[in-house]
Amino acid sequence: MSSSLNDIVREVTGACSVIRGEVIQSLWSGYGEIVRYRLSGAAADSAVLKHVIFPSQVNHPHGWHNDLSHQRKVRSYEVEMAWYRDWAGRCDAYCRVPHCYASVTQGEEHLIVLEDLDAAGFPLRKSRLDLQGVQACLVWLANFHATFMEEKPAGLWPVGTYWHLATRPDELAVMADDSLRRAAPRMDAMLANARYQTLVHGDAKLANFCFSTDGKKVAAVDFQYVGGGCGMKDVAYFLGSCLNDQGHERYQASLLDYYFAALAQAVDRHGKQLDMALLEQEWRSLLPLAQADFYRFLVGWMPTHWKINDYSKRVATKVAMQLNREAYDVL
Repeated sequence: MSSSLNDIVREVTGACSVIRGEVIQSLWSGYGEIVRYRLSGAAADSAVLKHVIFPSQVNHPHGWHNDLSHQRKVRSYEVEMAWYRDWAGRCDAYCRVPHCYASVTQGEEHLIVLEDLDAAGFPLRKSRLDLQGVQACLVWLANFHATFMEEKPAGLWPVGTYWHLATRPDELAVMADDSLRRAAPRMDAMLANARYQTLVHGDAKLANFCFSTDGKKVAAVDFQYVGGGCGMKDVAYFLGSCLNDQGHERYQASLLDYYFAALAQAVDRHGKQLDMALLEQEWRSLLPLAQADFYRFLVGWMPTHWKINDYSKRVATKVAMQLNREAYDVL
């Protein structure tokens, strides 16, 4: 299909000719690849193609493949196409995302042709962050959440994030922590029923942020799990991707202050009439639940994962104990 792929990239970018370049990365479980294309005669010198091909055989790196897993992935690519088609154009320079030239479905293959963020001024990928880098990503998240505050996620996941409880029954069933399993439905309900809802990126880990050369600005990619939710889901997940035990203990409070200051500025800039004091009060109270909710997924999915640490375990244990005690008191 390479010749027709070239034709599609050439047509949607307005290039005179295109040359397939390097593979940037393979998609999870062999579902395709992301490839850079060199362009001639177009406004840009390059573009990126996300080429999704549903495999006949799947080799999940952690052995979790089944029909539910496959259908979740199929839906995730449909959601990403809907995101770029209907929503991404509303993101401004404060929550930068790649411009989408086009998204095309051919049979069971999905093609998303995107702006090359490397060429657009975001060439750096980082495996570790200093505080400035963490703050830059929190500013992106704050502006993203403010942009879509109190909107219905039409065409996206009704509940964003890839670890959402309703989509992870297998992981819940094998969890060794009975207390956390009992508390999981209530954690999920409390997050879902928060007064203030927005769109969440759904996979806001460090690897999905692209940095400017000076590290002060970021753009984000990978919108397969974007959908409705409390913004603390993104914040908890992001901080867990770049802070260890000591980092959480030392910096979480000040970083949360930084996020909420950026959120208030972004809400004001968008002219949204919100009670920021109530929003901040609610979301701060929900951060431990968001942290415990992701921990719940991890200990069922991969109990040896590096993101499971003493801090996350302490938070999840405390949340589970409190929720279970409250449930018992009601009986």
